[in-house]
Amino acid sequence: MTTSAPITPLTPTLQRVAQHLANGLTAQEIATQTVLSPVTVRQYLRDIRESLHCPPRCKPPVIVHRLFADQQVAPPTADRPAPTLSPGQLLLLRAVAEHSDPRDIAVAAKLAPADQRAALDQLLADTGARDTTHLVILAHGWKLLPTDPAARSGANQ
Repeated sequence: MTTSAPITPLTPTLQRVAQHLANGLTAQEIATQTVLSPVTVRQYLRDIRESLHCPPRCKPPVIVHRLFADQQVAPPTADRPAPTLSPGQLLLLRAVAEHSDPRDIAVAAKLAPADQRAALDQLLADTGARDTTHLVILAHGWKLLPTDPAARSGANQ
């Protein structure tokens, strides 16, 4: 379930790091680009998770979704039209954006856990996404994911 506590607005430093994450960079890439130590970047990512009320082991796609949904970073712009996705693919997309644990993703997407990986691989292929974080970024650019906090369910899991 989502928390009812309001998010803590990010400091300018955390916003800069969050924008890099929302652009699809890994922690190491952020460290290289910002000339910060990897340890500092990891701490900043923990601080971002905490500000967004995400659990400690929350995956980057969930954090990125929360950053966009809570308007903490600039929204992405679509560089190509959205692909046509089936209702099942849209459900999986939302599950990936809202859950970190593969079992939780499968349950939210109404998939058998054994089928989740193949369905996700197909979704990545159909959208042209490099990975699940890129998938969430693309989906926000295409306006396929909710940005209204009241519309989200389970977004901090």
